[in-house]
Amino acid sequence: MRLTVNGRHHDLPPSPAVTLLELLRDRLSLTGTKLVCDRGECGACTVQLDGEIVYSCLTLAEACDGSSVLTVEGLSSGGADSALSPLQRAFIAKDAAQCGFCTPGQLIAAHTLLANNPAPTDEEIRAGMSGNLCRCGTYPNILAAIRAVAEGEFEAAPAAGATRAS
Repeated sequence: MRLTVNGRHHDLPPSPAVTLLELLRDRLSLTGTKLVCDRGECGACTVQLDGEIVYSCLTLAEACDGSSVLTVEGLSSGGADSALSPLQRAFIAKDAAQCGFCTPGQLIAAHTLLANNPAPTDEEIRAGMSGNLCRCGTYPNILAAIRAVAEGEFEAAPAAGATRAS
């Protein structure tokens, strides 16, 4: 089975009855994607599969052969000096993550929403995020973070080690 995860290619042995969530967490050590309900009801396991959001707890890994997966770990620039994405920085600045358990799924859903609609209305943000539950109730802050990114309040961070001209 061939799978591209966060831009890295992986050749993996076939795994009947293994979910994409299990493959990501247990075989690839990408533990940002969370197992919460294991029934596709909460969204904590949300990843992007070939540009669309899916619940990785309900997706069989073998069905993803040849696909590209984006997890929360793939949102940052990567490497030891990873720069957080504008969306991740907005979630922090707008206090959109209380306990943080739903945050990886929220970030992937928001990233996908903004990739498909860079200037969503509040109603479009609510609709785009509707499959992701937050038990802490930070929905207004999540909406504010996504809106702030859409409005350009959070630009891409400079590369690690880069200096800004004054």
